[in-house]
Amino acid sequence: MIGYNRRVLAKSRYLPARVVAPAINRHRVSKNAAAVVARLREAGFAAYLVGGCVRDLLLGHAPKDFDVATDARPEAICELFPRARLIGRRFRIVHVRMRGETIEVSTFRGAVDADRADAEPSASMRVEDAAARVSANGVILRDNAYGTLDGDALRRDFTVNALYYDPGENVLLDYCDGMADIAAGTLRLIGEPATRFREDPVRVLRAVRFAAKLELKVDEATAAAIAPSSDLLAAVPPARLFDEFCKLFLCGHGARAFELVEHFGLADALLSPAASGSALFRRALANTDQRIRAHKPVTPGFLLAALLWPDYCQRIRGAAAARRAERQQIMEQAGRDSFTLLRQRVTPPRRHAYFARDIWELQPRLARRRDDDIEALLAQRRFRAAYDFLLLRAEAGEVPAALGQWWTQAQTPGADRPAAIESDTAVDQYAPDATAGEEQPAPSSAGERAPKRRRRRRRGRNRSRSRQPGSARGTPSHEESRQPGSARGYPSHEESRQHRSG
Repeated sequence: MIGYNRRVLAKSRYLPARVVAPAINRHRVSKNAAAVVARLREAGFAAYLVGGCVRDLLLGHAPKDFDVATDARPEAICELFPRARLIGRRFRIVHVRMRGETIEVSTFRGAVDADRADAEPSASMRVEDAAARVSANGVILRDNAYGTLDGDALRRDFTVNALYYDPGENVLLDYCDGMADIAAGTLRLIGEPATRFREDPVRVLRAVRFAAKLELKVDEATAAAIAPSSDLLAAVPPARLFDEFCKLFLCGHGARAFELVEHFGLADALLSPAASGSALFRRALANTDQRIRAHKPVTPGFLLAALLWPDYCQRIRGAAAARRAERQQIMEQAGRDSFTLLRQRVTPPRRHAYFARDIWELQPRLARRRDDDIEALLAQRRFRAAYDFLLLRAEAGEVPAALGQWWTQAQTPGADRPAAIESDTAVDQYAPDATAGEEQPAPSSAGERAPKRRRRRRRGRNRSRSRQPGSARGTPSHEESRQPGSARGYPSHEESRQHRSG
């Protein structure tokens, strides 16, 4: 075995702790998960609830989902359950759909051969015996080696996750002293921490997330290995890191998770270097935690907007002297460059990038408060998110609190709308520098606004043809520009309902 304590191995293999009638609220156990376990047992297989669901039940939390571990092979599981789907490449698992709920069923995993894994690598990649594949630096790339129940317990990451519960008999099996660590409030890796982090570098982030979410103290040996293992995150695919980003900061304990990320020195490995330590990002995390506790919708795009806002403002700082058309191009390019820098660490889907850039572009308009623009702003699909972002900037001292109060009153039903700002002089200093040089309408001596300038349309015989989609100089139509795959695409109407709303 790789990195396992021999005393723990011997104890777990021959003397598993058997707890009868543990402190578990059986009413919180999913009936569908219990039915899956019962069906597997009826077919002659061993089956248990395992992992985070058992841990959460012992801690008095409502489990988010339920996992089942069994000695049945994936093909046999699919034969038992008609609505089953085989997924996974690194380790094959089965998703069983039952009454609208998905139960994840996995086969007991075996161990990787220690002699081969610890040997000096002779090539960049080696295939281990059985179906396990390990890279030269110890990362497990494919893990379809099946094993026994005690071996499966030792292959799990933390002791609090190596607990097996039989809902039918109301019996819990503890192979790695997970019950003792739960009672002590300790998060401990199974085996030698440096080796286990090298097998799967994402465990570094999982340690931070569990410590923040479950309010557990990280074991000294585990904590000492986190910072030296941060460089291993560079080998993790950026898309997988974004999934961990969402799990870290959208779990309802994002503010605490970010404190631990900085404490263990993981910020540079996970986030953009220019965005680390942002006060606005901290406030956005606290706001997101409040919304999750209030059962309000949240979106990663809002956190990304707060995370990259300092970098975006730095990139548009010199745009004030440019002409209006050039200034708009500079702002759009700055938004793209900020996300390009972030994608070196994590790769968010494009819809989140568009969401964040829309929030940024609305900030100068919210600061100007022109009378002829207020109705259009209130009708913007991103207004509520941009308004919330403006309030966070006011809390951080970037804009005056009166600006947020003005927009609060402007959108309050039944309230008298405050007077529009006739001059932008008072608020230009609070808007991004790219808007400082924009042309403003000069008020007349009678206190009335100057007449609005009309742009003359350029007429030409080829004008109508140039607007046709697909032509050489054609521009996309209004509907085409909103397609998710276009240059400035937006989510569909159904997707937008999942985004941040009032």
